[in-house]
Amino acid sequence: MAAGLLEFCVAQAGALRRDIETLVGHESPSHDKAAVDRCGAVVARMLRDAGAAVTLMPQRRRGDHIRAEFAGGPRRVLVLGHFDTVWDVGQLERMPIREADGRLFGPGVFDMKAGIAVSVLAVRALAGAARPRVVMLWTTDEEVGSGTSRSLIEYEAQQSDAVLVLEPSLPGGAVKTQRKGCGEFVLTVHGVSAHAGIDPTKGASAIHEIARQIVALESLRDPARGISVNVGLVSGGTRANVVAERAEATIDVRVPTAADAQRIETAIRALRPQHPEVRLEVCGGVERPPLERTAGVVRLYEQARLAARDLGRDLQEGSTGGGSDGNFTAALGVPTLDGLGPEGDGAHALHEHVLVADLPWRAALLARLMARINGVE
Repeated sequence: MAAGLLEFCVAQAGALRRDIETLVGHESPSHDKAAVDRCGAVVARMLRDAGAAVTLMPQRRRGDHIRAEFAGGPRRVLVLGHFDTVWDVGQLERMPIREADGRLFGPGVFDMKAGIAVSVLAVRALAGAARPRVVMLWTTDEEVGSGTSRSLIEYEAQQSDAVLVLEPSLPGGAVKTQRKGCGEFVLTVHGVSAHAGIDPTKGASAIHEIARQIVALESLRDPARGISVNVGLVSGGTRANVVAERAEATIDVRVPTAADAQRIETAIRALRPQHPEVRLEVCGGVERPPLERTAGVVRLYEQARLAARDLGRDLQEGSTGGGSDGNFTAALGVPTLDGLGPEGDGAHALHEHVLVADLPWRAALLARLMARINGVE
């Protein structure tokens, strides 16, 4: 079976390449609903042409999410990803679609439009009893926090036996069996203004206080355990000769486990001012829970590794500090495997690309994995 899947996907390499270029050619920045919906129309057409029943899920401010279902069974697999990107409309002029040295370049090609095209080919490669019931959910706001799609993702995951995330693979083609949880907090310091020259002692500087709080936040870091607490933005004050009444810091948090997320969040909310006349306000939280390497994740990875061996390769695993929508599904206890998209490099960077030679093999791998999940050895 594996040889036939690979042969089919290699034969379809030209069509796969055209689909990827078509998707990349339809720019879809998260904040531009009209552009995202234009790209979504292309995604929906590709899915319908492949035999899916497609449902658009309208959104007011974001692009419309797309749910596609392919008949099969007895198992149910959720294939998950997004078609919004970080690139504004017009980026194609700076980053035209091109191939060089076996790499296909373009904005959004690696993160993650090539993964969408690969998944469609994978389902087309399966037939008869080999195909599980496949539900695909392609969302439009992953790059900006998944605010409108999270409930849809969690609902579909809870109905599924496994979740396969088509985010890009790690360097060397490894899949992702661990992702850190991601959070953002905003610490606001409310001080007391005063004239810095005439009445400095009547004031309580919010800027001075936030500096002390940043030192306290730094003590929460534990790089050896993969815990990062980074104050990435700081603002405050009005003039140099005014004791600052207000200051604000934005804090990025990355944690490897749910227990770490709870501990760090509790510690940040427990911050207390060191100046008696200053008040602290904390908002935000760990919004993407960690994708932990649970027994269910490991079992799914082992199935993927067997699928890769069926196709003549070894498939490695790894972790990353970035989050994806797979974090949500894994936190529900649903077996989740991330990083099944094509090999490449440069997510969110000017050299973003995928390896052309890897594309048909990735489609065959996904197809073989879905067949194994469905009980077809």
